[in-house]
Amino acid sequence: MKIKVIVTLKNGVLDPQGKAIQQTLNGMGFSEVNEIRQGKYFDIEVSETDENKAKSKVDEMCKKLLANLVIEDYKIL
Repeated sequence: MKIKVIVTLKNGVLDPQGKAIQQTLNGMGFSEVNEIRQGKYFDIEVSETDENKAKSKVDEMCKKLLANLVIEDYKIL
Protein backbone atom coordinates (compact mmCIF):
# COMPACT_ATOMS: atom_id res chain seq x y z
CA MET A 1 0.00 0.00 0.00
CA LYS A 2 1.31 3.45 -0.89
CA ILE A 3 0.85 6.28 1.60
CA LYS A 4 1.60 9.92 0.80
CA VAL A 5 2.77 12.43 3.39
CA ILE A 6 3.17 16.19 3.07
CA VAL A 7 5.27 17.99 5.68
CA THR A 8 5.11 21.80 5.88
CA LEU A 9 6.38 24.45 8.22
CA LYS A 10 3.84 25.61 10.79
CA ASN A 11 2.25 29.02 10.30
CA GLY A 12 4.41 31.67 11.88
CA VAL A 13 7.66 29.77 11.32
CA LEU A 14 9.99 31.69 9.02
CA ASP A 15 10.58 30.01 5.66
CA PRO A 16 13.75 31.52 4.14
CA GLN A 17 13.83 28.99 1.30
CA GLY A 18 10.23 29.75 0.36
CA LYS A 19 11.00 33.49 0.48
CA ALA A 20 14.04 33.03 -1.78
CA ILE A 21 11.93 31.06 -4.29
CA GLN A 22 9.23 33.75 -4.23
CA GLN A 23 11.76 36.54 -4.82
CA THR A 24 13.35 34.61 -7.68
CA LEU A 25 9.98 33.99 -9.33
CA ASN A 26 9.07 37.67 -8.90
CA GLY A 27 12.38 38.58 -10.55
CA MET A 28 11.55 36.25 -13.45
CA GLY A 29 8.35 38.19 -14.09
CA PHE A 30 5.91 36.14 -12.02
CA SER A 31 4.82 39.16 -10.01
CA GLU A 32 1.47 37.58 -9.07
CA VAL A 33 3.25 35.25 -6.60
CA ASN A 34 2.69 36.72 -3.13
CA GLU A 35 4.00 33.89 -0.95
CA ILE A 36 5.47 30.41 -1.23
CA ARG A 37 5.83 27.97 1.65
CA GLN A 38 8.29 25.18 0.96
CA GLY A 39 7.81 21.67 2.32
CA LYS A 40 8.61 17.98 1.92
CA TYR A 41 6.71 15.19 0.19
CA PHE A 42 7.08 11.49 0.96
CA ASP A 43 5.73 8.51 -0.99
CA ILE A 44 5.91 5.56 1.41
CA GLU A 45 5.29 1.99 0.28
CA VAL A 46 4.32 -0.28 3.20
CA SER A 47 3.51 -3.98 3.24
CA GLU A 48 0.43 -3.47 5.44
CA THR A 49 -2.83 -4.07 3.55
CA ASP A 50 -5.20 -2.55 6.09
CA GLU A 51 -5.41 1.19 5.31
CA ASN A 52 -6.04 2.28 8.92
CA LYS A 53 -3.10 0.25 10.22
CA ALA A 54 -0.85 1.50 7.41
CA LYS A 55 -1.74 5.13 8.12
CA SER A 56 -1.22 4.55 11.84
CA LYS A 57 2.30 3.22 11.17
CA VAL A 58 3.08 6.15 8.88
CA ASP A 59 1.76 8.53 11.56
CA GLU A 60 4.24 6.99 13.98
CA MET A 61 7.03 7.43 11.40
CA CYS A 62 6.14 11.10 11.03
CA LYS A 63 6.17 11.71 14.77
CA LYS A 64 9.50 9.91 15.25
CA LEU A 65 11.50 10.97 12.18
CA LEU A 66 9.85 12.52 9.13
CA ALA A 67 8.55 15.72 10.74
CA ASN A 68 10.03 18.04 13.34
CA LEU A 69 6.87 18.54 15.38
CA VAL A 70 8.20 21.72 16.99
CA ILE A 71 8.20 23.62 13.67
CA GLU A 72 6.40 21.38 11.16
CA ASP A 73 2.93 19.99 10.53
CA TYR A 74 2.22 16.91 8.46
CA LYS A 75 -0.71 15.52 6.54
CA ILE A 76 -1.18 11.86 5.62
CA LEU A 77 -3.05 11.33 2.35
